[in-house]
Parts: sequence; C-alpha cells; structure tokens
Amino acid sequence: MNAQVFSFISDLVLIAVLGFLGSFGHCAGMCSPIALAFSLNQQVQVSALTFHLWLNFGRLLSYSVIGGFIGAIAEVLVAGGQLAGIDSSVRRGIAIATGILLILFGLKQLDIQLNLRLNLGRLLKPFPKWRIHDLMDKLPQNPLWLGIAWGLMPCGFLYAAQIKAAETASFGAGAATMLAFGLGTLPVMVGVGVFSSRLSSDRRGQLSRLGGWLTIAIGVITLLRTGDMMVDYSGHGALLFLSLALIARPIKAIWGFPYRYRRGLGVGAFGLGLIHTLHMIEHSWGWNPRALIFMLPTHQVGIWAGIGAMCLLIPAAITSFDGAVQNLGKYWRRIHLLTVPALILICIHAVLIGSHYFGKLAWEWDSIVRVFLLISLTIGVLAVRSPWFWQLFSLSKYYTHPAKNQ
Repeated sequence: MNAQVFSFISDLVLIAVLGFLGSFGHCAGMCSPIALAFSLNQQVQVSALTFHLWLNFGRLLSYSVIGGFIGAIAEVLVAGGQLAGIDSSVRRGIAIATGILLILFGLKQLDIQLNLRLNLGRLLKPFPKWRIHDLMDKLPQNPLWLGIAWGLMPCGFLYAAQIKAAETASFGAGAATMLAFGLGTLPVMVGVGVFSSRLSSDRRGQLSRLGGWLTIAIGVITLLRTGDMMVDYSGHGALLFLSLALIARPIKAIWGFPYRYRRGLGVGAFGLGLIHTLHMIEHSWGWNPRALIFMLPTHQVGIWAGIGAMCLLIPAAITSFDGAVQNLGKYWRRIHLLTVPALILICIHAVLIGSHYFGKLAWEWDSIVRVFLLISLTIGVLAVRSPWFWQLFSLSKYYTHPAKNQ
C-alpha cells in the first residue's frame, strides 16, 4: 500500500465518521421528517426496514453519482500541462477552498457565532428546491426512485462532503468519497424511528458537536496538506488539540470555550496522533518495524518518545465519557493526568525527528527558531496549569482549581 492509497483510505474513514457523527444532529433533525413522511405514505407493500433500506440505497446512489461528476469536473481542470500533478496550482486552490469551507461548516455545526454572514447553502445550492419537490411528486411511490430524488435535495451538511469530493479530482475517488459519507449517515437514517429516538437530545447534541470538531480537523488537515506531497501535519494538530485540552480548566474563568469541549479536544488529539502515526509508519517504514534499528540514535529516541506519548493518551481517550467519570471516581483524574507527560514526550518527538526541527540533521536558523517556539509552547502549557504561575503575576483569582471542577 503506497502513501497516496493510505492517505485516501484515511480520508474515506474520516468522511464516513463525519457523516455518522453529524447525522445525529443535522440529519436526525432535518431529514428524519422526510424519511418518516415517505414511510407513512408508502404505497409499496414491504416491511418498514426493507422500504428504508431501498430508500437509502437510492439516496447513496445519487450521492455517489454526484460525487463522481464533481470529481470528474475537477479532474478536467488539472488534466494537462502546468495544472497536472498533485502540486498543481489549481489542485492546491481546490484544497485550500475545501479546507476553508469545511472549517466554516464545522464552526456552524458547533454553533459558534462568527462576525461573518455567509449563506453557504444559497451560495452552493445546485438545484432549486421547487424542482426537486415537483420531481418527487411525479415519481412513482417506489422507495428506490424516491431515494434517488431525495439524494438530489439541497443540504448544507451534504456540501461539506461534495467539496471534499471535488478535492479528489477523480470520478472514482469523488464517487467513493460521497459513498463513504452516505454510509456514515446510514445508521441514523435507517433507524430514524428506532435508534435515534432513543437518544436524548443532549446526547445527540454532543455527537453533533463532536462531528463539528471532526469537520474542522479535516479542514485543517486539508489546508496543511497543500504543501509538499508527503508532509503530514496531523501531528501538529494533535499537539494543538492536546495543548488546548490541558489549559482548558485553568483558564476557564478567562475563556470558557475550550473547557466546554476539552474531552472532544483530548479525543481529537488522540485521533490525529493515531492518523499521524499510521501515516508515518507506512510512509517512512513501509510497515516494517525493523527499520527502526537502522535510524540514527537521536531519531530512535524521538520515535520511542512518540510511541510513549500515544501509549499515555490511550487510557485518557477511552475514558472520556460520563460513565467513566462516575465509575472511576478520583482515579479518573489520575488517568487523565497522564496527558501531561504525553505532551512533553510529543515535544521531544517533534524536536528530535520532525523534518521542520532537528530531524532534518542540519541545525539551520529556521530549525532553531521552530524548536525554540515548540519548547516555549510546551513550557507555557505546563506553566498555565500551575497555580504558582498565576500567583507570580498576581492573577490567582482567575485560576480555576481542579478541585472545583471534577
């Protein structure tokens, strides 16, 4: 499996997870009434499960065809001359537009107020709504045809996947991207009258917010991948998410936003770190761990530091839910304190093996500056977590002690 194939598979998994998490918030609210209306007015004598399976099969078929055509159009734009290749200016432009719009969709899903009025639905609407509704009225009440028409309806959440399909610049990859997204939404849409109704609105909201964070993460990764073809910046995303999660509680009185989502940030850090790890194992080692013994000693230390960081993040990631807090009691906080040494190990890993730091072997000024900034960030996070730091600047009244927030 080469790096491009692995990267594409990773993107498909992410877009499917995005569809699954987002479906609890958006699809359960916006599309459930449509699915229920189809079900209540069905004229085909089949079971409800069979009806909804055919209905959603038609929806996924529309998604795939649209995704294929979007990818094919993008492929034409990068098919020749200066525009060909993964580093072409057009493809980079598509990737930049994709990343920005995905971030905007994620922010909207998180219901973050922006000083920006942008009606993305009106901007990107491919078909007038009245035409789709008229088409559905004229179609025979066959679940497959209804599903195909349903898949053509304008939907803001759907545009996020369509933009990602455009970035692939390929008919097959675009179709696969939209299919993966549709499969992610499938459990909620098929089980609209069973599974989704049993989830509390608060739990659906939490899953929807997590989907928003994932949308933002995909957007950020897409933006950062517009540089060199094989450079993977997901490790930096993990570092940023973990840093925000670690300072969320101490700065709660000043900035409460990170505290509301600190579990999502922590799990996101683990997820990005896992993606980074798998990508680098495939790209650098070709899935052969024996390659480690042929690396320079400093690089080996950096690798082991990264492995140690991931091992420390696993217990925190798998206990980031309310039930674990109640069952583990005081031990829950001790488990999550493992993320502090994990941050230090991530810093060591990046400094020793990162291609933008000392990992490129030449101690140039740009590398030295980046190392200084990375170490300063790590020390800053550790300092903010200490009450002594706040006392030093006479800001103790703004510090939130852990005993007050468990």
